[in-house]
Amino acid sequence: MRAVLVALGAIGARPTGGLGLVLVTAILLVALVAPWLATHDPAGIDVLARFQPPSRDHWMGTDQLGRDLFSRMVHGTRIAMQAALTVILLALAAGTVLGIVAAWGPPRVERLVLIVFDVVTAFPSILLALAMVAVLGPSLGNVILIVTITLVPHFGRVARAQALAVRNTPFIEAERGLGASPVRILFVHLLPNILGPLVVLASMDVPVVITIEAGLSFLGVGVRPPRASWGSLLYDGYAYLSQSTWPVLFAGLVLSAATLGFTLFGEALRDAVDPKLKRHE
Repeated sequence: MRAVLVALGAIGARPTGGLGLVLVTAILLVALVAPWLATHDPAGIDVLARFQPPSRDHWMGTDQLGRDLFSRMVHGTRIAMQAALTVILLALAAGTVLGIVAAWGPPRVERLVLIVFDVVTAFPSILLALAMVAVLGPSLGNVILIVTITLVPHFGRVARAQALAVRNTPFIEAERGLGASPVRILFVHLLPNILGPLVVLASMDVPVVITIEAGLSFLGVGVRPPRASWGSLLYDGYAYLSQSTWPVLFAGLVLSAATLGFTLFGEALRDAVDPKLKRHE
């Protein structure tokens, strides 16, 4: 806990890190209290109130069906964070396991894991996601599964490199000489020494997941209506841009703020964890 507080203090001490921390905290809080923060039913249709500008009753205006944009944006925040955090946790866990197996396993297993990584990374993320959605069908669960698969090699290669660097260090050799079991070496010595770079990588990959999910929803193969997603809100606003610019404006601002916040937070966390990577502003 102390290490977490020290890292957050180091992040907040940087101007860009402080801005990222504020944006990330605000987005996470909005996602947590979305049902109570929304002022209207996000799926409630009121055709007579379509394309209204921001007002006291509709803080961000309404869309082409008269639905309250603020409520839909708030619920879209929850969906974006649900997708991003779930994908990052699953990809981090699977990539770490596969990376350690590749580093510490037999050469045949290592070659097989690396071949799988190469096959997955050979395709652009969006194209691979579109191909898999065409087979599995559009849904939030399928988006999470697809984006997780595309990110596993990202974490797996870093975990393998870190595990290879730690494998032959003196303290690992000493533990082996003292008769420590492989389980003890793995959980007590290996994982704590490789998790730092992986956590930093995970924080920097959150905006990647957010943009992929929004992109798939924008293309109509992500979150299905009537659920609100930042990507679908952006598409609806784009489709009716001649009637109202508010949907595109607010959806673009929220998506930009989220990606900017997590990017700045991830960069500040990287600098806080590894001072050698600090850059002069």
